[in-house]
Amino acid sequence: MEDKVLRKLFLGFIHIHILHHAEEHPIYGAWMVEELKEHGYDISSGTLYPILHSMESDGLLKKEERNVEGKIRKYYTTTDKGSEVLIESRNKAYELFKEIY
Repeated sequence: MEDKVLRKLFLGFIHIHILHHAEEHPIYGAWMVEELKEHGYDISSGTLYPILHSMESDGLLKKEERNVEGKIRKYYTTTDKGSEVLIESRNKAYELFKEIY
């Protein structure tokens, strides 16, 4: 059960992490998997891609397909809505951090 609870909590952190990086520069799935691993999130592409698609469907990310060495790579950046959600998430995370530390 503990793993299930932590997974739910970390899923929100992963969403914020994705929005943060997609705001800085266009991201693609394989890069994001590696970036998340550097921060201790063991996430597979089979888990990440549905998250990216869901965030796109929710209007938080926009997708651009680019030809990279003959292969189509999907790059994601934040939308205006995604930027607003990121700002609000940072504010809420900061408030929580102040309270628990």
